[in-house]
Amino acid sequence: MKKLSAVLFALLPTIGFANTQIIHNVNGYTPTKNEIHQFSAVAFANGKITALYQDNSELPKSDDITYIDGKGKTLLPGLIDAHGHVLGYGLGISRVNLMGVTSELEAVKKVQAFYQDPSQQSWLLGRGWNQVIWPSNSFPTKASLDKAFPNTPVWLKRVDGHAGWANTAALKLAGIKASTISPSGGEIIKDNNGEPTGVFIDNAMYLIDKAIEPMSVTQEAQMLKQAMNSLASQGLTSVHDAGISKQTIDAYQLLASHNAMPIRIYAMADATDKEFDSTLKQGHITSDIADFVMRSVKISADGALGSRGAALHKSYSDKDNHHGLLLHEPEALTALIEKSMQAGFQVNTHAIGDKANTLVLDNYETLMPKTKTKALRHRVEHAQILQLSDIPRFAQLGVIPSMQATHATSDKNMAEDRLGKARLGGAYAWRKLLNTGVKIANGSDFPVEYANPFYGLHAAITRQDHNNQPLGGWLEKEKMTRQEALVSFTIDAAYAGHQEHQIGSIEVGKMADFILVDKDFFKADETTLWQTNVSKTWVGGNLVHSQE
Repeated sequence: MKKLSAVLFALLPTIGFANTQIIHNVNGYTPTKNEIHQFSAVAFANGKITALYQDNSELPKSDDITYIDGKGKTLLPGLIDAHGHVLGYGLGISRVNLMGVTSELEAVKKVQAFYQDPSQQSWLLGRGWNQVIWPSNSFPTKASLDKAFPNTPVWLKRVDGHAGWANTAALKLAGIKASTISPSGGEIIKDNNGEPTGVFIDNAMYLIDKAIEPMSVTQEAQMLKQAMNSLASQGLTSVHDAGISKQTIDAYQLLASHNAMPIRIYAMADATDKEFDSTLKQGHITSDIADFVMRSVKISADGALGSRGAALHKSYSDKDNHHGLLLHEPEALTALIEKSMQAGFQVNTHAIGDKANTLVLDNYETLMPKTKTKALRHRVEHAQILQLSDIPRFAQLGVIPSMQATHATSDKNMAEDRLGKARLGGAYAWRKLLNTGVKIANGSDFPVEYANPFYGLHAAITRQDHNNQPLGGWLEKEKMTRQEALVSFTIDAAYAGHQEHQIGSIEVGKMADFILVDKDFFKADETTLWQTNVSKTWVGGNLVHSQE
């Protein structure tokens, strides 16, 4: 860890200190190349960083400068979540949150408590249930919802967004009957009599979703802004929004046109959106201030591990002859990836199971030379379960694994049941991947996981939950160092969005994105890092969150 010497105001040779602010008396850390540097003050003006100082005594004195006392707190680069779902997070704020409920009955009661007057609601919506942590370890059914809500449609998505739970009223509105056939890449769970139980997996969820009246562009914009303000309060200054529709693109552009973006968004167009082809034809959306950028696409190859939708080479250890779901036929997936590459877009493909990861890497290996797009830095989103033989291929191909640290600590009690011990060698394998020389772009996959990036930093470093379990960490050889974890949430996440020259570190000439926090990231007890509190957040030199 190195100390920075004073850096002169190289960017302000003619205008002096006009509009300059200096945050001083801070314990500053920033990654630069392969090192972490320390500093005690940072100056910024007109949205960009103009100087760093090692010692407060080096600060310039001028009546034109606004001085901000950091009061000895730690200043870090603004954190970047390389895979989140902002609209889904915003909807979660306004709808019932079922994360952490411990039984099907508790979930129903929480819906009842949240919607105390369901007669005023056309649909009751929520997200977050996870049957893996319930005593039954079984999917819920419509019966429990029907008792509480006999006439009001209810639709509750699983924590990972890859399954949904509906009541009979919702099924009727959607036209779902015993005779309804499961779509390709999805499953309508049915009982022994052939009746839908109320649970829908992956592509089958659309059968319910399409029956719900969509929001307007203005309503989406309001929801997105509310979500971004909340994310800023947790230390996030940029998010890679993983899979958005043309309408959500329009909502972001509406906010950007009014300078109303609290944080930066690097967007991935959703390949399943009905207007996807027109989005590709319209090309990249760029911005000089990087408030809203869209130059990548999100394609999903398979489902999730918790719902047994992740595509595996061999059967699930806890379900014979079941290999998960490929959401596209292999030929269709190849065509979709190639079309996106030919259009000049970075391709970010969701792959959780080892079969899906092999399939995606095979496609990249064939299509990147064909389309001459290696420089686009194509990604695999999640890269969660890998065959050991596939791990070196990321570095060989120049593909970025975009991973989410808290998935490991959330899945630790379920993953071995699904996979068995042998396949865990390639599961959540951060250290094995880092040892090949790749850059890992870290994130959370919120609202699947909590959005707080310090939860992810803690998980990456300790591989433990908030109760410090298991001792030593789960699959502890895969831990990241503190430096690697911070880099994965800052400069390497920026790299994954082609933005490493604009954001991701506190350096002269970059955007003034940083956060003031109450714990020394490199000296605090690692088991407490998840408890870090964000005092202030700046984006482009604007104070977008303050507890004071």
